[in-house]
Amino acid sequence: MAKNVRIYSTPTCPWCIRTKQFLKDNNVVFEDVDVSGDQQAAEEMVRKSGQMGVPVLDIEGEIIVGFDKDRIKKALGI
Repeated sequence: MAKNVRIYSTPTCPWCIRTKQFLKDNNVVFEDVDVSGDQQAAEEMVRKSGQMGVPVLDIEGEIIVGFDKDRIKKALGI
């Protein structure tokens, strides 16, 4: 079953690009939230993660900060 995946990112962040590519490579459907121009989304990300750094992934409510491949795989069950 597909999990609800949301990634908070910015267009210039290399780790965000890597994370999104990793998700695509694993056929994971995700919602990409660009926090660089959306103050509300940035505040939501900080509320969830407690920090300003991107990428932040929200996988079914599990918050993962950064491109932590092992945690992402575990959260997705892949």
